[in-house]
Amino acid sequence: MAGERVLFLKEFVENPRKVGSVTPSSNYLTRTMLKQLPWQNINSIVELGAGTGVFTQYIIEHKQGNCQVVAVEQDKLMYYRLKVRYPSILMGREAENLVYILYKHNLKRVDCIISGLPFSNMEKIERERIIMAVESGLKQGGIFVLFQYSLQMRSMLKQYFSEVHVSLEVRNFPPAFIYVCRK
Repeated sequence: MAGERVLFLKEFVENPRKVGSVTPSSNYLTRTMLKQLPWQNINSIVELGAGTGVFTQYIIEHKQGNCQVVAVEQDKLMYYRLKVRYPSILMGREAENLVYILYKHNLKRVDCIISGLPFSNMEKIERERIIMAVESGLKQGGIFVLFQYSLQMRSMLKQYFSEVHVSLEVRNFPPAFIYVCRK
C-alpha cells in the first residue's frame, strides 16, 4: 500500500493534470461509491482512470459470475502494473476512446462505468468527449459513478443523464463529491 502511495505521488508530481491528486482514493471513498451498486445485475463494468487499482480491487472482489471488467488507464507505469496485478481484466488506454475499447473487447455497451478521472483538470472539450463516450458506452438504464473534488461537473452530467445524484464523502483526502448518474 505504501508503495502505491509513493507511485501515485511520483506520477502526480510528474503530471498533475493527468493524475489529479497526491494520493489514491481512500477505502471510505471506494466503499461509499461502490457498495451501492446492484452487483447481481452488473455483467460488465468499466473503470476509467484505474490508477493504482484501488477501485479495481473492490470491483474484482464484488463482481458476480462472469462479469467482464475493463480498466482504462493512460499512465504507462500504472497501466502495466494493473496489467500484471490483474491479468484477468481487459485493458484500455484512453477514456475518450471508450467506444473503440469496448468494441475491441467484443462489448457493445456496459452496465456500469466507474470514474476517478480528474475532470476539473481537463479542457472543456476533453471533458465533453469523455462524457459522450461514457454515455455512448452505457446500456440504457446503465449507471455512471464518479468522484470529483468540486461540483463543476453537475451541469454537464445533467445534460447527458436522466438522473444525477450527488453526495459528499468527507473521510477522503481531500473530501470528494460522489456523482451517481443513470442513463
